[in-house]
Amino acid sequence: MTRPNGRTVRDLRRENRTAVLRRLYFDGPMSRFSLGPATGLSSGSISNVVAELVAEGLVEEAGSVDSAGGRPRILLRVAPASGRMIGVDVGETRIRIELFDLTLTELARTERPLAPAAEGAERYEVGIVVDHIREGIAEVLRTADVPAEALLGVGVGVPGIVEHPAGGGALVHGQTVGWDAVPLERLLREAVELPAEVPYRIDNGAKTLGQAEMWFGAGRGASSAVVVLFGSGVGACVTTDPPAPGRALEWGHLKVQVRGRRCRCGALGCLEAYAGAEALLERWREAGGEPPAGAGEEAALAAMTAAAHPSDGGEPDAAAVAVLAETAEYLGAGFADLINLFQPERILVGGWAGLLLGTRFLAEVERHARAYALAYPAARVTLGLGTLGPDAVTVGAAILPLADFFARGGRREDPAPAEEPPAWTETVRDRTAH
Repeated sequence: MTRPNGRTVRDLRRENRTAVLRRLYFDGPMSRFSLGPATGLSSGSISNVVAELVAEGLVEEAGSVDSAGGRPRILLRVAPASGRMIGVDVGETRIRIELFDLTLTELARTERPLAPAAEGAERYEVGIVVDHIREGIAEVLRTADVPAEALLGVGVGVPGIVEHPAGGGALVHGQTVGWDAVPLERLLREAVELPAEVPYRIDNGAKTLGQAEMWFGAGRGASSAVVVLFGSGVGACVTTDPPAPGRALEWGHLKVQVRGRRCRCGALGCLEAYAGAEALLERWREAGGEPPAGAGEEAALAAMTAAAHPSDGGEPDAAAVAVLAETAEYLGAGFADLINLFQPERILVGGWAGLLLGTRFLAEVERHARAYALAYPAARVTLGLGTLGPDAVTVGAAILPLADFFARGGRREDPAPAEEPPAWTETVRDRTAH
């Protein structure tokens, strides 16, 4: 049955299920009584929807709470064991794969380092990345003894721009890592031994980081935010509607110096050529710094930070201090552009390099950002570090299939039209609420 506004009864049932699941997920445990005003649904609709979700194992009882003069009210929550998701962070120094339950509690994890490439070779050779993901997915499922059929989906955060063609199959345009329209979704489907119905959701890593911080981290409660991913390179995600996915920004390729340093993307003067961890370490070497021989980027940046701020009270490395100070100013100018363009309530910094450099470095960045930005939006923004740590990208990647699952009302796929009930049994939003 199609209603005058074009929505079918099936659409209305799905929306009601989605409303209940999301409210329980973010604010639960809750009673049936509390769910009514929280979702705008009538008590009859709540009873019907909850009964369905409990029967399907998606919702379970979680104790009780006293009521005013009546029976204790049963509390409900989303059942953690009713679904599993895998999140993959295709970083620039390692690939991290994590398995989560429906409430995003980690069940298993593995990491696959991306070794520095031999001369003339590509560290980011597509086949190597696909093999790491294939082996990592098999490992976490085996470790947690979870059947592949239990998966709601696999989310993958990648560096670069992700194209979603109308015909399906995500393509990754990762110019800084040498990927040009890489059909990553197709390659994963061919290589990974998962049932054909398990969906893959692939998106920009900064976007998955932003999604995680907005749902569970330092962005929760903000009406708008920009979440910055500061690692080997830099990127950002802007969110103006917290329940909805944010928008990835290629912020690292904003120009901060005309005819400046050459960036990994091939252009001159990009922010990433001055503020990305890879560029920061290169500038330290040029200034006479000596990163530990054979150290990876994370260890080298930790050594640079220690050299600039020695814990033993020794003499700071002047080159490290100067490069970090200059980098803070470049990042501050980049933050000022974000403030002027989007006027966010919050700017949050995540990524391994941002978390490693920490609050002392962020304070310097903030000082420059407020100096370069327009006074009105600068006075209304707060800056801080993300709170989810180095796992934020994998958490955000796992959110991608989870958000789809909720949007379908907690169904692995939309029910066939034949399942649509007669009009007189429909579950609809409480008309008195509109």
